Amino acid sequence: MSRSDEYGQLATLVTATRETSGDLFGKAMVDWLRQHVSFDHCVIFGYRGAARPPLLFETFSPAESHVFVALYQEGPYLLDPFHHAAVERKEGFWRMRELAPDRFYASEYFRSYYSQTRLAEEVGFFVPLPGKDALVLSLMRLCASGPFGTADARLLRDMAPAVISFARLRWPALPADEPPETKQDETIAPVNEFDRAHIWQSLSLTPREKHVVDLVLQGHSTESIARAMRIVPGTVKVHRRNIYRKLKIKSQAGLFARFVEIIDARVR
Repeated sequence: MSRSDEYGQLATLVTATRETSGDLFGKAMVDWLRQHVSFDHCVIFGYRGAARPPLLFETFSPAESHVFVALYQEGPYLLDPFHHAAVERKEGFWRMRELAPDRFYASEYFRSYYSQTRLAEEVGFFVPLPGKDALVLSLMRLCASGPFGTADARLLRDMAPAVISFARLRWPALPADEPPETKQDETIAPVNEFDRAHIWQSLSLTPREKHVVDLVLQGHSTESIARAMRIVPGTVKVHRRNIYRKLKIKSQAGLFARFVEIIDARVR
């Protein structure tokens, strides 16, 4: 790409930050990024704590959008490392492998949901916004394309300050409501009820057991949970045995199935 083309695309991107349509900004950003690094898809989600994340931009086909957006918004986002990083106010460029728990790729969440995306890798630009809001601009490469190379990741990390600044210009705050195409039906309960700390409130679990459940579902190993909770691994195993007994399940698959049941009940 010539220098004049580069500056022309930057001018288009700056202009798009002033438009009310997220699609215009998203397309301009995708065009600019693709001049530097190849990727298959881009999606931008807003995050408001544990609330259902509004979709701000996507490049998916309708069939792909069902998996990457519709299914994701139904509850799996609560177990997404990108969601957790956004809520924790991380900023900059991050690769999924840098954020994922140590057993994420062997977790039931990964097997039951994330594997459906057929992604080789997902990377993201994390943009904290005023208050507790944040947005994440994700770039994705499918298995057929392979993961991002080291040089690609280094370049994207160098571009992060510009990407973040452009995103903040376009969205100084998240929209008050979800875009029309993803707005919830009025009969659905408010999504801010999906608080990870309270999702198990209908079950007879102690606060510590709820914390263990949350970490197990995210993909943390026993050792990782012990470090996070500052307890010994043996205590984590005792908590897990008690959880399985109380929920009448025998495996992580059963735990994930119970999670899905609770999510489904909340959105009916």
